[in-house]
Amino acid sequence: MANKRQLKKEIRYICGDAAAECALAKYLVENVNKNLLDEVLREVAALQEETLSRVNVNYDKVPKNFESLKAYNIAKNSFMNKAFSSIVDEFNKRMKEIVEKINSALPQKKD
Repeated sequence: MANKRQLKKEIRYICGDAAAECALAKYLVENVNKNLLDEVLREVAALQEETLSRVNVNYDKVPKNFESLKAYNIAKNSFMNKAFSSIVDEFNKRMKEIVEKINSALPQKKD
């Protein structure tokens, strides 16, 4: 991700799409487990809120702590990349679990 703003947008888009899929399935698919989809919708909302709050991470050092501005920028970028990677990995893991729950709520196809 390029920056916090872009990461937040992506999180909102993905969570919005997952919530939309749940809502569509709930009202348009016959024999779907509506209680499970309601639970999944709550999980998606919680995931979005938690992840967006984690994105607001700040680097706790100032340029004075480094020998040069370049060293500060390198350390800050490294820190932010690691933080964002951790956030994205956790988000992807939890979103995968949510998608599996959505799929389990759908009726099984009969051959």
